[in-house]
Amino acid sequence: MEAALRPCSMVQSTLPTLPFEKPILHLTFNSIPTSIFRPIRQCTARSRVSTAVSSTVSTEQINPVEPDVQNHSQEEKFNWLLQWYPVMPVSDLDKRIPLAKKVIGLDVVVWWDRNENAWKVFDDMCPHRLAPLSEGRIDQWGRLQCVYHGWCFNGSGDCKFIPQAPPDGPPFHTFKKACVSVYPTTVQNDIVWFWPNTDPRYKDILMKKQPPYIPELDDPSYTRLMGNRDIPYGYEILIENLMDPAHVILGQSFEVHMTETRVAFTVKVDREGGRPLEMKIEKLDQSGFIGKQEWGTNKFISPCVFYASGQLPSMEKTNGSASSVETKKVSPGHSRLIWAFPRNFGVWIDRVVPRWIFHLGQNLILDSDLYLLHVSEHKIMDIGPSNWLKACFVPTKSDACVVGFRKWLIKYAGGQVNWPTKFSSSLPPTPPKEQLMDRYWSHVVNCGSCRVAIKGLNALEVVLQVVSVAAIGILAATKQSLMSVSARTALVSMAVICFAASRWLSHFIYKNFHFHDYNHALR
Repeated sequence: MEAALRPCSMVQSTLPTLPFEKPILHLTFNSIPTSIFRPIRQCTARSRVSTAVSSTVSTEQINPVEPDVQNHSQEEKFNWLLQWYPVMPVSDLDKRIPLAKKVIGLDVVVWWDRNENAWKVFDDMCPHRLAPLSEGRIDQWGRLQCVYHGWCFNGSGDCKFIPQAPPDGPPFHTFKKACVSVYPTTVQNDIVWFWPNTDPRYKDILMKKQPPYIPELDDPSYTRLMGNRDIPYGYEILIENLMDPAHVILGQSFEVHMTETRVAFTVKVDREGGRPLEMKIEKLDQSGFIGKQEWGTNKFISPCVFYASGQLPSMEKTNGSASSVETKKVSPGHSRLIWAFPRNFGVWIDRVVPRWIFHLGQNLILDSDLYLLHVSEHKIMDIGPSNWLKACFVPTKSDACVVGFRKWLIKYAGGQVNWPTKFSSSLPPTPPKEQLMDRYWSHVVNCGSCRVAIKGLNALEVVLQVVSVAAIGILAATKQSLMSVSARTALVSMAVICFAASRWLSHFIYKNFHFHDYNHALR
C-alpha cells in the first residue's frame, strides 16, 4: 500500500507539523501492521450489538475517567486534519466509475487508477471551471476525465490532455494551475483511507503513521461482513450511539431473545427494566481511550474507529468475534458508518448467504433509533455541545464510554469538530420521516451487494407481472373447447399466484430497500 500524492498543489495547507512520535493508545502502528488488540483477540466474544443490555439507575456516583487523565497537559490539542479517515470499503466501490464522497467537510472523488493499480482520492473539482470530477469517466487510457470540457488527469493529479489547447501552442496542461489536488491514499483492511491534507510535507505520511489496523479483518480464518450507510445525524451522536450498550434492549426489541439466551445465567433481562451494566474507562488521552465492561473491552481510536469485543461463558474458548466500526464526519448533521463484524465461527454462512441479506437486519438496527437520535442532536445543539455534561444526567456506569467520549471531545478537541471548510453553526432542518429514514440513497446505491439485489428483485417483479398477464391473455384468447378444465384452472391459478407474488415482492422491496417506518410502540 502506497500513499499517492499529486506533484503540484493548488492550495497548500499551513497546518502544524504532526507529532509522529506520539503513539495511538500508547501502541505504535508499524509499517508491517501488528495487532493493537492483542490482549482481547483470543477472548471469546460477540459483537457489541448482541451483548448489550440496559442499566437501571444506581445511587453510586461514578467518575468514568480515571483521575490521572485529568492531569494531562492542557496544551495537547487534537488536530482533525492530521488523521487518516476511511472513505469506503473496497467491496462497495466500482473500478469503472468515479464516486463522489464528502468526508470531514471535503468533497472528494475516489477512483481506480489502473495504470498504478491503486485507488486514488482527488479533490472533486476540475481546475478548469470547477466542475465535479465525480461526474466524469475513466477514459481508455485509464485517466480521470472531466466530462464538462474533456480535461484528463493521471493518478498523480497532472493534467495530461486539454482538448481545446492547440497542439502547436503553449503546453497549458503542464501548468501548475492545471493540476488536481490529490490526497495521500492507502488501502487497509479492505477499506480505502485518505489523509485530508495535500501539503507536500505529508507525501510520505504512510511511512510515519498508518490508519488503525484491525488484524481480524485480514485474518483468513475470520469472516468479515462489511457495510456502510449515510446517517442523518452528526459524528458525535453516532460515536455515542455505538459506545452505548444500554439502549439495545429497550430500543431494539428483536435483540432481546438473542441476548437472553446468552445472559440468562446471570440476570434475567426484561424489556422494560434491563439490568445494571458495569463499565469503566481505564485510560484516556488524545489518541482515544480504552473502556472495560463485564464481558470485554471497547477501544475508541480517535477520531473515527470504535472496536468492541466481549466474552461470554456460554461460548467456546476457541471461538471469537469482534465488532469494528469506522465512522466518518461528513458535515454538520451528517455522518457515515462503515461496519464489520469479524468472527471465526460459522464462516461458511457468509459464503452461502449473500451480503445483502445480512444488511436487511443491520439496517433495521440503525433505523430503530435513527429518528430519535436525529431529534436528540438538535436538542443538544440548542443547549450547546460544550454543556453536554451539565445538561445530560448520566449517573450509571453503563454510560461510562459515552461520558468518556464527551470528556475526550471537550478536553482535546474543544467540544466539537473543527471543520476545514466553512459551515453554518446550525444543523440542517428535519425533513419528512420518509426522507430522513430513506434506505435507498443512504445505503443501497452505495452498497455493491444491495445494488445487485434490488436490480434482480425488480426484474423478478416484472417477470411475475408479465407471466400473470400472459396467462390471462392465453386464457382469454383460447376457445373453451380447445382447452380442458384442468388446463384453464392451472392458468388461472398461475396468474393469481404470480400477481400475488409480484405484489408481495413489491412491498418487500419498498420496505427493505427504500423506507421502513420503525414504530417502537407497535413492536
